[in-house]
Amino acid sequence: MFDSNFLRENNAKFNWHPMGHPADGIENPPPIFVESRGVKIKDIEGNEVIDAVGGLWNVNLGYSNQPVKDAITNQLNALPYYSTFKGSSNDKVIELSYLLKEFFKPEGMARSFFTSGGSDSVETALRLARQYHKIRGEANRTKFISVKFGYHGTHFGGASVNGNSRFRESYEPLLPGCFHIPSPHTYQNPFNESDPGKLSTLCLGALEDEILFQGKGTVAAFIMEPIQGAGGLIVPPDGFYKQAREICARHGVLFIADEVITGFGRTGEWSGSRLWDIKPDMMTLAKAITSGYFPFGATMVSEGVAEVFEGADPEAGAIGHGYTYTGHPVGAAAGITCLEETKRLKLKDNARERGQQLYDGLRDLARKIDIIGDVRGGKGLMTGMELVSDKSAKTPLDNQSMVMIHQKIYESGVNVRIAGHKILMSPPLIISSEEVDHMLYAFSEGLSVV
Repeated sequence: MFDSNFLRENNAKFNWHPMGHPADGIENPPPIFVESRGVKIKDIEGNEVIDAVGGLWNVNLGYSNQPVKDAITNQLNALPYYSTFKGSSNDKVIELSYLLKEFFKPEGMARSFFTSGGSDSVETALRLARQYHKIRGEANRTKFISVKFGYHGTHFGGASVNGNSRFRESYEPLLPGCFHIPSPHTYQNPFNESDPGKLSTLCLGALEDEILFQGKGTVAAFIMEPIQGAGGLIVPPDGFYKQAREICARHGVLFIADEVITGFGRTGEWSGSRLWDIKPDMMTLAKAITSGYFPFGATMVSEGVAEVFEGADPEAGAIGHGYTYTGHPVGAAAGITCLEETKRLKLKDNARERGQQLYDGLRDLARKIDIIGDVRGGKGLMTGMELVSDKSAKTPLDNQSMVMIHQKIYESGVNVRIAGHKILMSPPLIISSEEVDHMLYAFSEGLSVV
């Protein structure tokens, strides 16, 4: 309808972009992407670059998966929409719920509540956690504990348990009863402790202390990402996640695994919970459940949680929560085929191999380039760099330098995500060894401009 000159002229003028100042998009117009194939995206100027962001941690299957596109088209022709509120259902949502139960059987998941995305899934988990305790006669269990640097979406519930002030300050006061413990982040923590084992003990102690401090029978749930994503790509020490699960179980606190990013192979295992060998009470899913091809998500619960709801009287157990697009048939159809393709292509194996290649390559760069303060990853295709102007003081690199680096990396054929003075990478899980090598080349070029 509109030509390219119109699009350039009106770029960011009438739509506000998430996570940015409304005026910034006008002053510094972002690239306008118009095409994609494989792991690459093309902008309106004809530049084709490797998408090292994977959309937004979600396009695991890349941009050219025809079976998923066909599933969406076929479902649009058969049943483009119908509600799954009480009194109606559809064939695809029934099938997907069964397939997810089977896929996440090692995590102990038994039921799905479908949503429109990750923030919805977190909101659903928080609500169900409170209701679970009310059904069981522990109505005082209303509080939530989470981890600093954690990211759990943008709804009021998710923002309240987020561990980054950037997503909180402008919208406070938020949900009362939300408390945070230090992240087991060896590069930056309040204990000034770099030993993973010692730091893990300190943070786990803080978790148990917070549960006890809040008072017996007042904490509903603890929520954590198996690997912290948007907060800076923080991999917890081995054993931390499992011991946190054990602490929660000992105190009757539900354990919510936020698998919105880590689900479906990104960690090199089918879930972050499976990576760390735990069975949570709930899991939140989205992003790769449809590889970004359709807005969709799910909150899954264990058999134990399901039994409490399903065995409750009609008033207490009724779920007074849902979304217009809960169980959307097109999203469910996409989810079914994405799951089939995810398994067929063995995405977790490629994520593990290519993720190690990327991680090792960045660590090699860090030995040569002084502004790389820290390289994080080593667990699948979740990799990050923290850039500094002073390594010993860990002084964050300035914004102007980050803009220059980002631009040079882009000119070198790769698009990355900048978060403050960090570079975060989560490319599609179909990425090849040659494409990872090109990413490393682009980083070498980009980091040389400062």
